[in-house]
Amino acid sequence: MRLKPYHIIIYALILFSQLKVEGQSKDLSSILLYLHDSIMFTGSDAERVRLNNSIVKIIDGYAASDSVFVHRFSNLRFLGQITSSDSRIRIITWNLLLRDGNNSYFCYFIRKGKRGDGNRVYKLTGKYQHDPAETNRQYSANDWYGALYYAIEPCKKDYVILGLDFGGTLVSRKVIDVLSFTPEGDIVFGKDIFLRENVKRFREVVEYSSQSVVSLRFSTSKMLIFDHLASFSTGEGDDTSYGAGVTFDGYAYKKGTWSFITNVDARNPKK
Repeated sequence: MRLKPYHIIIYALILFSQLKVEGQSKDLSSILLYLHDSIMFTGSDAERVRLNNSIVKIIDGYAASDSVFVHRFSNLRFLGQITSSDSRIRIITWNLLLRDGNNSYFCYFIRKGKRGDGNRVYKLTGKYQHDPAETNRQYSANDWYGALYYAIEPCKKDYVILGLDFGGTLVSRKVIDVLSFTPEGDIVFGKDIFLRENVKRFREVVEYSSQSVVSLRFSTSKMLIFDHLASFSTGEGDDTSYGAGVTFDGYAYKKGTWSFITNVDARNPKK
């Protein structure tokens, strides 16, 4: 008999207090995988949204659980799960692509509380935008631009995060951003510490053709490397597009500033 979403949610919530037991962990992974596969195989956008709402309910409970910093779901490629090296920030993220072309992002930032205090959970949603995130301003949880974050490194009191913004028919984007918190604990994206062509930016956005693959990664905690973009003809009139070239660019961190550099040696640094 096919389980209904609310039955799945109730069963998942029962398991949260037992995540340290291997069997319960596998059960939760199976539930999330079942819901995601159901989304992929249904042709109804309304049904996709309904199934995704079940995933949201489950991750709501998981993000608020005591196990979120010690447990990781296995074999769930659709679910981003990263933790900062100082074990203070956990990020969980995924996206929902509808058949009508809309692409939504769902993201949880979990900030570990001080001893005796609970963790703080920030739940964000965003939609794919035609225009990229602006490089001359900060964003808050209320106007978040939307991305799938896949890497995070501490940077003094802040964190540098790397994200992927895709879903458009023509372009994809890689984003280098700064995650910080106000004295009141509100989440903030962006800080004017990226120096390129004598202009400071709040973030770097690398925009390229959705048919190309462009890498962006930490080489070390103080070095970022990404493919240098090269233009190519689309074969449609005079239109051009951008993809990975044969060299690399990057940002190097020194004295509070990430400075742009070109022709970076992308080989792994010697230990």
